[in-house]
Amino acid sequence: MKTLRLSFAPGALLLGLVAPVAVHAGPWSVRVAAAYLQTVDESSNTVSVKVEDKFIPEFDVSYSFNEHWDADLVLTVPQEHSVKANGAPLGTFKHLPPTLLAKYKFTPMGGFQPYVGTGVNFTLIFDDNLAGGGLKLENYSIGPALQAGFDWKLNDRWALNLDVKKAKLRTDVSTAAGAFVTEAQLDPWIYSAGVRYAF
Repeated sequence: MKTLRLSFAPGALLLGLVAPVAVHAGPWSVRVAAAYLQTVDESSNTVSVKVEDKFIPEFDVSYSFNEHWDADLVLTVPQEHSVKANGAPLGTFKHLPPTLLAKYKFTPMGGFQPYVGTGVNFTLIFDDNLAGGGLKLENYSIGPALQAGFDWKLNDRWALNLDVKKAKLRTDVSTAAGAFVTEAQLDPWIYSAGVRYAF
């Protein structure tokens, strides 16, 4: 019996070393969330531009460099918004707003992992149909973005997430002939709740 125990001992030791590695999450993670996009809707002159607030899907891909620093790429699908000017329907436009963020994760407290982040938002604007084609928007906006939130870890791979972002998003509104009308200052807040999975 002693011989049998000794013959299994190296195998048991190897399994004990490998098993934690097999379940340990790697540096990549993804997050899927429901987000509410709320625009500030300020303008540079007397023409008040109001863009529809709405729920949108949000997808994040994150890479963890170490226990404190991540890079987050925040994505969604193209979104169509209705627009009003001084309260009257003006038309619609579509946009796609990927955001790249550097995220700092604070030391976790049990399963609670808070973080903050900063980066840049690049919004593509297209298919604008305002005033029957009489008005046009710039086709992109670049601006800073801020982020804060937390993960609540359920296990080594799964976590619940709450997150809020603020992005600078502004676009000039011009006539079809190119004459400037106003600057639409949208500067949205994005509130989201979702789940994260670490690979």
